[in-house]
Amino acid sequence: MRASRLVSLLLLLQNRGRMSATRLAAELGVTPRTVYRDVDALAAAGVPIYAEHGPDGGYALMDGYRTRLTGLTADEAESLFLTGMRGPAAELGLGAQVAAAELKLMAALPTPYRDASLRIRQRFHLDAPGWYREPDAVPHLTAVAEALWQDRRIEIRYRRWSPEPAEVTRRLRPLGLVLKAGVWYLVAISKRPQTYRVASIRSLRTLPDTFTRPDGFELAEFWRTHVERYERADAADAAVVRLSPAGLAALPEVLGPRATRQARASLGAPGPDGWREATVPLESLAHAAAGLLRLGPEARVVGPPELVEHMAGTIAAMAELYR
Repeated sequence: MRASRLVSLLLLLQNRGRMSATRLAAELGVTPRTVYRDVDALAAAGVPIYAEHGPDGGYALMDGYRTRLTGLTADEAESLFLTGMRGPAAELGLGAQVAAAELKLMAALPTPYRDASLRIRQRFHLDAPGWYREPDAVPHLTAVAEALWQDRRIEIRYRRWSPEPAEVTRRLRPLGLVLKAGVWYLVAISKRPQTYRVASIRSLRTLPDTFTRPDGFELAEFWRTHVERYERADAADAAVVRLSPAGLAALPEVLGPRATRQARASLGAPGPDGWREATVPLESLAHAAAGLLRLGPEARVVGPPELVEHMAGTIAAMAELYR
């Protein structure tokens, strides 16, 4: 176990350059104290590792040092083939490169590992888009990716939906691309880091000037924070709904797991008829109404008044169609 961790620590420094003990500990799933001991062990074994002190300090390898301790285990070789997303790679213009890399990796693996990797591919497949929806048309995705690789500024004409539908022009410094539930998002800086749905880009022009990425920016950490902030904003408004036992049981299918957890946490005591009152996150009137209408007669909206009015008007219009 420790030998594997020492190799991982060495490869992290080789691939990423200087890293603090805190960052190394987070990557390896250990404490900084363990990292200190592991660094001492590597130095005692003759690895040219050194420490730099100060706010931007950390551990690093001497320039030019490379290790060849990169042999794959069977589990590691198998897991590599779970990361190959040919669809998204093709959208980025990298489909041929991914296929070629997989062929080279397959050819380099020992026969037992190769057979195990084929078993993985035969048994697991990733299909990112949700049911009953086509993937977004993203004609500008390749241009965004090229600008991202080259740290080039871009100018886009963008279809914005909030606070009201409008087309705006933005000059951006692209920082990263994220694929979320089959939808591509661009993380970029205009005045501060924000997200843009790539499918909403109407036109794009790559500018000649380059930029320097902000120090310490971590795409995964930014995205995690963005998602949490977005979901908290969604939960800022809420609808009060009375639910039958059947309506309560159907909530996960209609609202999804996050909204269902919030609704169940707010449940009131059951009445004589078994119905219970719950608070449901409200993204918008139309969005909430569309979801709650799927519950049919197993749910009744109590508030806010504008949602009650919206539901009543929609149901009346539907009833008129069936007279």
